Amino acid sequence: QHVEEALAHEIDILWVGARSTVNPFTVQEIAESLKGVNIPVMIKNPVNPDLSLWIGAVERFQKIGIQDLAVIHRGFSNFRDQIHRNSPLWQIPIEFRTHFPDLMMINDPSHISGKRDLVPIIAQKALDLNFDGLIIESHCNPDQAWSDAAQQLTPKNLEFMLSQLKTRKVKFEAAEMLNQLAEIRSQIDQADHDLLEALHRRMQLVEKIGEYKKLNNVAVLQMERWKEIFDSRPRWGESLGLNPELIQEIFGILHQESIRTQTEILDKIESNN
Repeated sequence: QHVEEALAHEIDILWVGARSTVNPFTVQEIAESLKGVNIPVMIKNPVNPDLSLWIGAVERFQKIGIQDLAVIHRGFSNFRDQIHRNSPLWQIPIEFRTHFPDLMMINDPSHISGKRDLVPIIAQKALDLNFDGLIIESHCNPDQAWSDAAQQLTPKNLEFMLSQLKTRKVKFEAAEMLNQLAEIRSQIDQADHDLLEALHRRMQLVEKIGEYKKLNNVAVLQMERWKEIFDSRPRWGESLGLNPELIQEIFGILHQESIRTQTEILDKIESNN
C-alpha cells in the first residue's frame, strides 16, 4: 500500500528499511508490488547481523526485474556495543561486496553512531573502505528534532565535516607503489600462514582435551576455564597493542568451535557403546 502511494505521488526513489529487510516475507511483498515498475530501490541492511538476509533482499528485487539497486549500511543491533547506536560490523558490508561488487553501497554514519560527535569518524571510515556515498542527517536545530536528535548535525557542522573528509585512491598508479604493496602483502600472507598453523596446533590440543574428558566422564563446558580465557586473552592482546574487543570476538568463535569438536568426540564414543 505504501509503495502504491509513493508511485502515485511520483516519488523518485524508494528504500526498504532495516526492520523490513529482516523479514523475507515483507521484502517479497514489497518486491511483488513493484513488478513492471522501473524505479531505483535502496535496501538497508537488516537490523540483525545476518548477511544472508541482506543478500536475499537484493535477490528478491532482482528477480522481479528491478535493475537500479543500491544498498545502505546503517549498522546492526548489538547489545555488547557501548559506543555505537548500531554496530558497524564492517566485515559484513565488506563480505556483501564480494557477492555484489558492482552494486552501489552507501554508508549511514548517523544511524551507526547515534551521536553527532561520532558521525565524522564513521563517515571517514566508510570513505577509507571505498563506500560509494554517505547519507547524513542534518537539522537546523538538532535538539528540537522530532526524532534522532542526538545524531543530527547542524548545516554549518555538516559543511565543516564535508570539508574535512578525505577520499582515497581506488587504484595504485606508480610501479614502485605496486611493488611495495606486493611485498607487504607477501608478508601478510606469511603471517596468515603462521596464524593458521598456530590455530591447527590449538585445535589438536582441543581434541586431546576432548579425549581426556571422554575417558574421565568430564562435562565439555567448564565455565571457570572459559571465564579465565575470556578475561585473560583480551588483556594479553591489549598488551600487544591489539583491540581487546577483536580478541574477545575471536576467542568467542574459537570457544564455540572447541565445544563443537569436544562434543563430537563424546558423541562418537557414546554411539559406539
